Amino acid sequence: MKITDLLKKKGIALNVSAADQEAAIDKLIELHSKVGNLSDAGEFKKAILARESKGSTAIGMGIAVPHGKSSAVAKAGVTAMTIPSGIDYKSLDGNPSNLFFMIAAPDTAADTHLEVLSKLMTLLMDQSFAKKLVDAKTPEEFLGIIDEKEDEKDKEEAAKKAAAAPAPTAKAAKKLVGVTACPTGIAHTFMAAEALELKAKELGYEIKVEKDGSGGAKDVLTSAEIAAADAVIVACDKNIEMGRFDGKKVIITSTKEAIHSPEGLINKAVSGEVNVYHHTGAVTKTDDSSKESAGRKAYKHLMNGVSHMLPFVIGGGILIAIAFLLDDYSIDPSNFGSNTPVAAWFKSIGGAAFGFMLPILAGFIAQSIADRPGLAVGFVGGYLASTGATFVSPGGDIPSAFLGALVAGFVGGYIVLGLRKICEVLPPALEGIKPVLIYPLIGTLLIGLVMCLINPVVGALNAWISGVLTGMSSGSIIALGALLGAMMATDMGGPLNKAAYAFGLASLANQNETGYMIMAAIMVGGMVPPIAIALATIFFKKKFTAAERKSGPVNFIMGLSFITEGAIPYAAADPLHVIPSLLVGSGVAGALSMAFKCTLMAPHGGIFVFPVVGNVAMYLVALLIGSVVGCGLLGILKKDAQE
Repeated sequence: MKITDLLKKKGIALNVSAADQEAAIDKLIELHSKVGNLSDAGEFKKAILARESKGSTAIGMGIAVPHGKSSAVAKAGVTAMTIPSGIDYKSLDGNPSNLFFMIAAPDTAADTHLEVLSKLMTLLMDQSFAKKLVDAKTPEEFLGIIDEKEDEKDKEEAAKKAAAAPAPTAKAAKKLVGVTACPTGIAHTFMAAEALELKAKELGYEIKVEKDGSGGAKDVLTSAEIAAADAVIVACDKNIEMGRFDGKKVIITSTKEAIHSPEGLINKAVSGEVNVYHHTGAVTKTDDSSKESAGRKAYKHLMNGVSHMLPFVIGGGILIAIAFLLDDYSIDPSNFGSNTPVAAWFKSIGGAAFGFMLPILAGFIAQSIADRPGLAVGFVGGYLASTGATFVSPGGDIPSAFLGALVAGFVGGYIVLGLRKICEVLPPALEGIKPVLIYPLIGTLLIGLVMCLINPVVGALNAWISGVLTGMSSGSIIALGALLGAMMATDMGGPLNKAAYAFGLASLANQNETGYMIMAAIMVGGMVPPIAIALATIFFKKKFTAAERKSGPVNFIMGLSFITEGAIPYAAADPLHVIPSLLVGSGVAGALSMAFKCTLMAPHGGIFVFPVVGNVAMYLVALLIGSVVGCGLLGILKKDAQE
């Protein structure tokens, strides 16, 4: 594939006038629409502006490369535009931009275009080439200049591969390696690498640069190459794996610095006056991460936990559903799911997977914050949240569940970061015992103390809620149903959810119609969240990432099996929009269940206990309406996903 396969004559506009940055963006998007690259220009513009909000894509030297990856892109493509008089595009060097390329990339797994785009980015680092493009009079001339330069570059690359060994230079004794990476991995990654490679060649040094692009890492550094290097240049705007550079002289900088000051970086690298990097488990800080908002950082930490937790939720949930499917409810309704040996076997495996859910969530949140030393501390905190350990009852009796695990993950991560700061005063001789002794020992002790404070607070909250619900049961039964249904969707396995469920179990003990109606409202409220999520991933695809859409249909099984936790990853990823939507949907279902006087004598089972539901037809209506309401609100409240 050649550059001109992505850049068409109709996608080029020369000698254009534009008032400002937004006008230039609109013109470039219009060219994409004319070529047929977009299915939704408005949605693609959101992706472009989202990328610009992270930092201007005007790299300097008069060049701007706005780019976006979106489901609104029908096919990968490039448009180009020249504005000879230049406009202010918030360039990194402060100068006007007059040469523009806009890259449109689809959010699918098809990344065959990335090789071509990386080549275009490297060509633009040649200023004489860029000037020829600005001076071009016709689209045909513009494309001809690109073709000529691309052929020249291809011949250079072929010559490199054909050579048995690099020609020796006066400075060949100095060997450098580097890594470049930007948030999207489309433009700046390759431009920074090209700048370093060109300048190193000009100065007579040998360098290999790993490009961490959108389609995966290219030219990956081997352990032998890293070991042989005199210095490492890490020009990245996102976190990368730094443990492999332990003990090497490392310069940590940004892609911006590599693009604009490659000579300074290379001279510093070969001077020998570079600090030795010691990997102690801390998250590597780069220019991009240091500028991120606290909310964005928290979101990334949270999603690290959620993504690792998801397989345990799905695998365990489906196995538990199979247990209910294979069991015989009539043997012992109170032990439904474990009455027969086969059902009990499936439920035990599913329960084991579910048992890991909260420790995994907390552990990987803490790891995201403090790297590997945070993992053990987070795991322990998540486990204590699930058991409910307190000072009075170390064995545990007041679990704080999902919310407690979230707290444990973040607190555990920052406990380890605090320990790292404190341990900076220790002598270098103790460096090796910090990650294997000091951090896990003291960190685990401290998270244990924290959870012994959190669990009783949650227990007191549960007791208060139970009292309020008991008082309400003598009043409006429909209002109680709405409240109980909403509580099942509020924290999905957390204290409010468990308080509502415990109240339902207590109501069953009364063995009267009101108690059975309460249990029915609680179960239908717990079934709605996963089903609403599954429906929304089908009807409102743009609201979810590709990974979320793939996992969405599994939630039909989870919801029908009364496994509310299937909605947790979606709620955790966007709590401000997802939880209110599910809360209302579950509240509606609970209220309707009460209004229809549906009853349930089983404490669990979902669709598998529908044969013992009183007024089952209207119970299905309540479930359907609640799920549709939740789905509709998700479509209204959730913002379009940014991949």
